[in-house]
Amino acid sequence: MSHGQSDVIAPHLPGGLPGLFRERVRRTPDGVAYRQFDDSARRWQTISWAHAYEAVVSWQQALRGEGLQRGDRVAVMLPNCCEWIYFDQAALGLGLIVVPLYFNDRPDNVRYILEQTESRIFLIADGAQWSILAESLADLSGLIRVICVKGAGAAGERVRPLREWLTKGTGDGHMEVVVERPEELATIVYTSGTVGRPKGVMLSHNNILSNAYACLEYYRIYPDDLFLSFLPLSHMLERTVGCYVPMMAGAQVAFARSIPQLAEDLVTISPTIFVSVPRIYERIYGKIQAQLAERSALARILFGVAVAAGWADFRRRQRLGPWRPVGLLWPLLRSAIAARVLARLGGRIRVAVCGGAPLSAEIARIFVGLGLPLVQGYGMTEASPVVSANLLENNDPSSVGLALPGVEIRLGEGSELLARGPGVMLGYWRNEEATTQVIDAEGWLHSGDRAELRDGRIVITGRLKDIIVMSNGEKVSPADMELAICTDPLIEQALVYGEGRPFLVALLVIDSDLWRRHAGSGDLPQGTATAFDTPGVTDAICRRIAPLLNNFPGYAQVRRVYLTAEPWTVENGMLTPTLKLRRTRIYDHYHDEIQLLYEGH
Repeated sequence: MSHGQSDVIAPHLPGGLPGLFRERVRRTPDGVAYRQFDDSARRWQTISWAHAYEAVVSWQQALRGEGLQRGDRVAVMLPNCCEWIYFDQAALGLGLIVVPLYFNDRPDNVRYILEQTESRIFLIADGAQWSILAESLADLSGLIRVICVKGAGAAGERVRPLREWLTKGTGDGHMEVVVERPEELATIVYTSGTVGRPKGVMLSHNNILSNAYACLEYYRIYPDDLFLSFLPLSHMLERTVGCYVPMMAGAQVAFARSIPQLAEDLVTISPTIFVSVPRIYERIYGKIQAQLAERSALARILFGVAVAAGWADFRRRQRLGPWRPVGLLWPLLRSAIAARVLARLGGRIRVAVCGGAPLSAEIARIFVGLGLPLVQGYGMTEASPVVSANLLENNDPSSVGLALPGVEIRLGEGSELLARGPGVMLGYWRNEEATTQVIDAEGWLHSGDRAELRDGRIVITGRLKDIIVMSNGEKVSPADMELAICTDPLIEQALVYGEGRPFLVALLVIDSDLWRRHAGSGDLPQGTATAFDTPGVTDAICRRIAPLLNNFPGYAQVRRVYLTAEPWTVENGMLTPTLKLRRTRIYDHYHDEIQLLYEGH
């Protein structure tokens, strides 16, 4: 792909985030802003910046008709779509505070957030979603209007279908931007939190703008670049990197239809920029491994040689290792093997970003070895969110890179990573005690992650509190073991347990389709999804995962496992919206099964 001149808008412009949107419209009104699949027409449609502006004006006029005051909170609970953007920009322009919620969040959590923020307006997908939420929100008197993008059904007085609601607005046809200072509060983003109630992170216009601009100082983005947006916009990684970065650079964003349709959308859209969390790469890796298992021995050998050659070439170019003869094979194997694998990702990706959680070193090696320009970064909602990232030309996959421009880092007590800079939040919404626990008197944000600094690069080594202390006093980082276990394509998800216990056990989610194909062959005894608990099956799985844990100390080995075919999802409460394990909830759900694993000890 050939690129023209970049067209990055500086962050220090009047009007904060809506000012950025208005400036982008002024610069490139006819440029494509968004692509979205039209279900009724069964095709992808393109939306120009000028069309998006007209839509935002209409939304603003309708919001103005609700009698809201500057500083009022308004909430949005939609999958990624143009309407999410229109609502965000319209509300921010009027000085309202946007509260994003994860699309499939539980009703009790939705109530908690709406009640704590005293949200006045609530934008949701449709009447079916409202029927799930209505009972929990019935007595929220401060909630004056619920808007359903696709009809409302018989939903009550305060619920309106979007089409009708938009006709009630009045105005002069121009977008209003009343933001006076970039330090003004723009949004309250609730952390997904692996334990306890989520906390509302208060981010200003400047927090987000400065973070987006710092990302663009690391990565050059052009107007002809195309992002595929599928991580939830309620999460700051997608909102900053997948929404405001392309807006600042004038690039296009296509909204994926759903996670199950992601593979098809990647091929159809052929994005040039791909922002993801490790779970997506893990799924793709699992499919690659499963397909290789069904190929000939020669095909598996050639694939391994291709990865080795690509990895050797990458390390040579990045000056991470010496020249190796296998690298000479890379030009041939890249076109013969690697390119065919990368075609499943659209074939045009020039920057693949992975953040939100650690990515297994083996999975990173596979993708980088196949020629995917994969860069890992690190961040947290409280930092707007990006703290560090690897550069394409200075990329060490064993680290999460260098601090972004303007961000200071250092190590605190217990090697805790601390960060300070313009992206650090204003604080937690109405929770001063929690704020002072994470932001000290000198303005350092305490991440809760342990790290090392190697030549300026950040290497995350674990969580301060996410450590298993066994009854013999030995300490184990479960996340590292779980990453290793999940490199087996048969295992979809893993959780290692052993706090205060004499040995470690694991809860494993099995890929039931792969199990059915391979049960009764090799080291897998015959079994079904309802017979995972038979000793022969669980013993076989223990033997199967043991080699994956060879690099861990002898005490860090899994002695017993519990197997299930029921995946842990956001919908059943086992994962956060950013696909991290909710450990406490999983422990509670499988309490009896865990006790049985320790029976007799």
